[in-house]
Amino acid sequence: MVKFIDEAKIYIKSGAGGRGCVSFRREKYVPRGGPNGGDGGDGGDVVMITNENMSSLLDHRYRQHYRAKRGEHGKGKDMHGKNADTLYIPVPIGTIIRDLDTGEVLGDLTEANETLLVAKGGRGGKGNARFATSTNQAPKTAEPGGESQERTLLLELKLLADVGIIGFPNAGKSTLISRISAARPKVADYPFTTLVPNLGVVSYGDGKTFVVADIPGIIEGAHEGAGLGIQFLKHIERTKLLIHLLDLSPVTGRDPVEDYETLNRELKAYSRELSKKPQIVAPNKIDITESRIKLEEIKKYFDKKRIKIYPISSATGEGLKELVRETGKKLEKMKKN
Repeated sequence: MVKFIDEAKIYIKSGAGGRGCVSFRREKYVPRGGPNGGDGGDGGDVVMITNENMSSLLDHRYRQHYRAKRGEHGKGKDMHGKNADTLYIPVPIGTIIRDLDTGEVLGDLTEANETLLVAKGGRGGKGNARFATSTNQAPKTAEPGGESQERTLLLELKLLADVGIIGFPNAGKSTLISRISAARPKVADYPFTTLVPNLGVVSYGDGKTFVVADIPGIIEGAHEGAGLGIQFLKHIERTKLLIHLLDLSPVTGRDPVEDYETLNRELKAYSRELSKKPQIVAPNKIDITESRIKLEEIKKYFDKKRIKIYPISSATGEGLKELVRETGKKLEKMKKN
């Protein structure tokens, strides 16, 4: 299985400019030919560009050094050096690019074929033909090419999904995404089955769709790195809406209300903005008799908070149509606003 790589460090270096040429015309019967040294070519820029077909930063784990070519040197007979080609480095849509040394965010690439100049190539040096004047008709000087730029970049990929499914480990997130989309994540009855975020496209009628992300289990202390930690909390930041899955199973013995409060505390501790995202609360595993009894108890809690809940069973499919329909409705309302 291909790993989901969400961070990578790369070293980049633009091309230096070609040096200008010192040269003079050499023609028969012309003892004092004028200067004809050409300019050097510009060095190659380094540009990041988004690629819709990339889904991770895995490629940049295998190749970490990128160098653009230098410009050609100028030549005699007023021949200018060739400019070097721009070096384009592809990254997935949703990549944030930082300077590793300064921490400065250089760009946040969220559109298809979006580009970002990260290292400017050196300018080509002027040849001696450029320095000829009425008082200095035979200059013997030319410019060296401009220097290249180099830096180390930190690439950070955040999932671009409309909806994020959150919940404690084993709440049924993987099963849910496999039922409402074509995604087929690994499903098992032990915590942290999902070690990578899964993306799926959900259809909710009339050709309308939204993208959902199954976010790996978040536990208490996640904002400090516990469990799978911050590396996955950040994937929720770009979602517009969260489906908060609660585990009603008597087997796990979890307290859905306590889980709800704990997880929301983690979101708030990580990012206040993240805690303000709209949520649809979906108690899961109502196909179990004991779970239906527990559902009646927690419904009172959410009624007091004036929060409508959408009970579901990812295993049997009960309640999934209503959940998907409500999710699509909320997304459409958010777009209008």
